[in-house]
Amino acid sequence: MQTKPKIFRMEAPFPAPAPRLLDQVREAIRVRHMSLRTEEAYVDWVRRFILHHGKRHPKDMGAEEVEAFLTHLAVERSVSASTQNQAKAALLFLYREVLKIELPWLKELIQAKRSERLPVVLTPGEVRAVLDQMDGQMGLVASLLYGTGMRLLEGLRLRVKDVEFSRLEVIVREGKGNKDRVTMLPERLAAPLKAHLEKARALHKQDLKEGLGEVFLPDALAVKYKAAARSWGWQWVFPSGALSVDPRSGLTRRHHLHAESVQRAVREAARAAEIPKPVTPHVLRHSFATHLLMAGHDIRTVQELLGHKDVETTMIYTHVLNRGGKGVPSPLDQL
Repeated sequence: MQTKPKIFRMEAPFPAPAPRLLDQVREAIRVRHMSLRTEEAYVDWVRRFILHHGKRHPKDMGAEEVEAFLTHLAVERSVSASTQNQAKAALLFLYREVLKIELPWLKELIQAKRSERLPVVLTPGEVRAVLDQMDGQMGLVASLLYGTGMRLLEGLRLRVKDVEFSRLEVIVREGKGNKDRVTMLPERLAAPLKAHLEKARALHKQDLKEGLGEVFLPDALAVKYKAAARSWGWQWVFPSGALSVDPRSGLTRRHHLHAESVQRAVREAARAAEIPKPVTPHVLRHSFATHLLMAGHDIRTVQELLGHKDVETTMIYTHVLNRGGKGVPSPLDQL
């Protein structure tokens, strides 16, 4: 008895599942070349917003839920104005760029007013005391931050090619506002920095021998310039002692020093120096600006070195030039 051959029909493939909302947020951020830190912050705020309202989808919520969440942050969580404004920016990005919902009411929500605070500034003697408690790579990083006025991440993201020893200059790439600028390289740091770079180069050569040595490059430079990621000039000035996996590409690379490591080292040095003020790497930047103004340097020059968009931002450091309250002697001293 002859059997009929079986006929197999190709079933239509199941449609690919739509990406999860948080993955859509990540993709929208990466398309716009926003930083990894911004991505982490925005995704976290969107997640908190959803959890706060019982895992409801944002497209099913509106002004009332957004305002309730921001109020919760301010009243119950007592977050700072800048933190509350960051949460609002994340939700604005979610609705406008991800869900493609233009909600005029979101722009009209009250913007938390940031308090005006004078920066913590160390005296030259206090700076010296902190730096005396630090040595090695951490001491070099802290000295460079004070000597150049760079922000912490600007210093950690410094590339070998952007240190000009012949002109004693440091080129800060993609600083705040995605702007480049030039600042000075302290002459007394030239020799220690050269010695440090020799050690970093030896580490890079070892990575190359092991088939590694590739560094993260901004935007599409890695595609455009194939060999650049492994070249010495593009390597970090302050490489990490350990390899890590890039959370976006999944590649194993040697990243730069972690910011928290430097922050911890500076805090411990200030504690050892018995300085009662709260000392962070950013305080070294404040001290850099203040000490330049105290030395009589022009405020516009200081503005350029700091990379401030507006001179009014730099003006906050002029408070130290006043003696007492606005330079007015106390009547007690006149008795």
